[in-house]
Amino acid sequence: MPSTTTGKRQARSRPAGLPTPMGMFFQGFLKHPVMVGSIIPSSGRLIRKMLGPVDWGRCRLFVEYGPGVGTFCRPILERLAPDAQLIAIDTNADFIRYLRGTIADPRFSAVNGSAADVAQIVRDHGDDGADYVLSGLPFSTLPPGVGPAIAQATHDVLRPGGAFLVYQFSPKVKDFLVPHFDEIDHDMAWWNVPPAQLYWAHKT
Repeated sequence: MPSTTTGKRQARSRPAGLPTPMGMFFQGFLKHPVMVGSIIPSSGRLIRKMLGPVDWGRCRLFVEYGPGVGTFCRPILERLAPDAQLIAIDTNADFIRYLRGTIADPRFSAVNGSAADVAQIVRDHGDDGADYVLSGLPFSTLPPGVGPAIAQATHDVLRPGGAFLVYQFSPKVKDFLVPHFDEIDHDMAWWNVPPAQLYWAHKT
């Protein structure tokens, strides 16, 4: 696990004019409700459970779709090795601007783009595959064709032994995973608001 010195590099003071994380998240939900899965960020317990199966010792590239205000970014960076990398991808330019203004860590990159283009984004950052991909995108409400395209692109970009980590409020997301992943683990986070479906889809 990285030293506390590395952890201290993660956050910087919120620049003047930027809203609080909760205010930013709420604004994002109001502007893009189809792309933001919840009106509030995920709970700490959900984060710990979702990231629990990750083998941080073998993780060199972690990708997150829909990072929002960085609710998962900071815990991921706390666990990520000093020579590993986190790429956060979001179509919401406001969230990307917020992340770039509030997370100062050389291992972190925030990209304004589509998760369906993850392979090109990964190549642009000097790698040919990811070890883990995390998503909180609301697959069931995405525009037609986008969900299947993201699921296919994610399977393709994952290295063998990698996994697609998905937290959703609708079990319909499994329909997007089954065509691409043979091994899928499932659990629930009943305490989260709202309760969340947790999936770990493994590329064997």
